[in-house]
Amino acid sequence: MSSQLAGKKIAIVGAGPGGLTCARILQRHGVQVTVFDRDVNEQARNQGGSLDLHTDDGQLALREAGLLEEFFRLARFEGQEMRQLGTDGTVQAQMLPEEGETSAPEIDRGQLRHLLLESLEPGTVQWDRGIARVDGPDDGPRTLHFMDGTTAEADLVIGADGAHSRVRKVLSDAEAYYSGVDFLEAWFDDVQNAHPDLAALVGGGSAGAADADGALFAQRNSGDHMRVYIVRRRPLDWMAQNGLTPDDTEGIRAHLLEEFAGWSPDLLRLISDNDGPYVDRPLFVLPAPHTWQPSASVTLIGDAAHLMPPVGVGVNFAMLDGCELALALVSQPSIGDALRAYEATMLPRSTELAVSLDGHADFLLDDGELPPELADRMGESA
Repeated sequence: MSSQLAGKKIAIVGAGPGGLTCARILQRHGVQVTVFDRDVNEQARNQGGSLDLHTDDGQLALREAGLLEEFFRLARFEGQEMRQLGTDGTVQAQMLPEEGETSAPEIDRGQLRHLLLESLEPGTVQWDRGIARVDGPDDGPRTLHFMDGTTAEADLVIGADGAHSRVRKVLSDAEAYYSGVDFLEAWFDDVQNAHPDLAALVGGGSAGAADADGALFAQRNSGDHMRVYIVRRRPLDWMAQNGLTPDDTEGIRAHLLEEFAGWSPDLLRLISDNDGPYVDRPLFVLPAPHTWQPSASVTLIGDAAHLMPPVGVGVNFAMLDGCELALALVSQPSIGDALRAYEATMLPRSTELAVSLDGHADFLLDDGELPPELADRMGESA
């Protein structure tokens, strides 16, 4: 362990992939760290769908964490297949992974989180420790105030607490705001047996269709599950405006089928044949560029630092952030030097993409050509 970290208390707020990656790499270098998370335990809530880890960010971070081979054992390489569908249900374009392709294999978010959690020393993560605020002098120690009224001190606080980060308030007045685009999630179980036509339509990975008003994106998950994301421009309170509630599955379904009237009946089954309720996931973003004055004791990683619409980089960037921050902490002469070195790389990287999006998610509904920055990141031809 580097001498400048000896005896220092390092707190990571948020047990997502970015925070856990940072903790794992620090522990591999002999650094003590505590992760605080608001969930009561690992199984407290569904962790979301499938994600792909790229060679130059997510996989790079797992290599530094000593977990790349374990990731490859869990990953679904067939999940790299992508299909672009027309609203008439025809396949307009298809990308099939070559034999041995490892550039972006898929893994369920919950499986990735479990892999990282299991790699940590026992007791590293303190569950049911939601943060209310962080205060204290910039040169430390900082005081973490928890929702239950307790406190803890830390010489370094790493905010990995997502879109509505409490740690971010120490560094920035920026608040996540609604992008105007809403994702409604539908789940499908036992896909090969219960939904064979949809399995054939989507293939082994993901498939999407879009017009100027809406989009459907289907994604195969492990365990023969599938998630479908129904994307529309909507006001944040669209359900209430239409007399709907989250538990009114039949009412929501009827509303969606009316919105997507004219699409192929085969595609409409991605809306109508789901197992269970819909889950509303409005897309929030941060103003771009999002920067802050350097601190000697607080920094941010992942969505807390650069919340953007889903362009295939969110978790990858978060894990790379955690990796680069950990390596800076064990190589730089002081915590302050480490934070400046990390932010000097992270902020330009995230800012370039965030500015190109300009806080919008409308490209998700665009059936035209993506901007080059997005095309490169999403694996399309620019």
